[in-house]
Amino acid sequence: MSRHDIVIVGAGIVGLAHALAAARRGRRVLVVDRDAAANGASIRNFGFVTVTGQEAGAVWGLARRSAQIWAEIAPAAGIAIEQRGLLLAAHRREAEAVLDAFLATPMGSDCRRLPPADLARHWPMLVPPRAALWSPHDLRVESRTAIPRLAGWLAAAHGVAFAYGTAVHAVETGRVETSRGPIFADQVIVCPGDDWATLFPDCYAEAGITRCKLQMLRLAAPGWHLASPVMGDLSMVRYLGYAALPEAAALRARLEAEPAAAAALAHGVHLIAVQSADGSLVVGDSHHYAPTPDPFAADAVDAHILAAYTELLGPPPPVLARWTGTYASAAGHSIVRAPARDVRLVVVTSGTGASTSFALAEQVLDTMMGETA
Repeated sequence: MSRHDIVIVGAGIVGLAHALAAARRGRRVLVVDRDAAANGASIRNFGFVTVTGQEAGAVWGLARRSAQIWAEIAPAAGIAIEQRGLLLAAHRREAEAVLDAFLATPMGSDCRRLPPADLARHWPMLVPPRAALWSPHDLRVESRTAIPRLAGWLAAAHGVAFAYGTAVHAVETGRVETSRGPIFADQVIVCPGDDWATLFPDCYAEAGITRCKLQMLRLAAPGWHLASPVMGDLSMVRYLGYAALPEAAALRARLEAEPAAAAALAHGVHLIAVQSADGSLVVGDSHHYAPTPDPFAADAVDAHILAAYTELLGPPPPVLARWTGTYASAAGHSIVRAPARDVRLVVVTSGTGASTSFALAEQVLDTMMGETA
């Protein structure tokens, strides 16, 4: 194979984000992936580019910038932005206090508390909440189609080459060993997600990375339209932008005192509902942690997800599909390691790949190109 400026291992959203950042800097890029098409965490999620509620500081900044990039490239890549914004609904008095506290932070800028009349007029499908916040910062794409369209656009518009069905066995400075022979490159960026057994396992072990398994559902079209993704009380004790606020402690105590909510929390369940172009809803999710989670979806966990849906949006429509996914999980947002000269290992460990990878990739490329210069 010919020599490239940069080889990227992994064609999920983290790898594609690095391919975009490299191509925008004039680099000749090859993306290598062992599968015939993206099939992992990048297509098994909501496609929800979440800004509101991300951890304050650097992560929130990454999400803001990544949402800007999604908005820039989506029209050119033929990726529809299915929904914009976020509605955060509070059904408990303690959740209302968290909502108001968030509005008072810098992250609450441009967000607003919706008056009851607006809620009744524009969100009649909601079980009436005590209060609701609307944010303009978020957006949603259909991940199962957005990821392949992003890859196709990178190839057509930026000359990024792809080698699918190609397993990578080893990486060292200037050389990538693959099932199709060696590939040579000035720099290598490895974005393998939760595959810690193949490349740089010591880095994974040092960072304490395990796997998070999630369950998700697609529901039939309910006959109404959600202008924005919707979240509720359980999300306010999971997303650090809310959960780190002092007011969240009282909400968690209230939820843990309610048997149904406590059972949901035990399975890491919180409710996000998004809507696709065909009207169907994607809802979830749950969180279970293990080095090798079992591949089976538990009906009891789905029942907790649907119960959270009922609290927020009323009786759920029929379930059309169920699936599981896994992603790399550890304390902190991500790891960026340099296991060899001109080599980077980049793993998002917070389940926020779609929301933060574009901006993270810009930072990684800026650093690598600065070192080369």
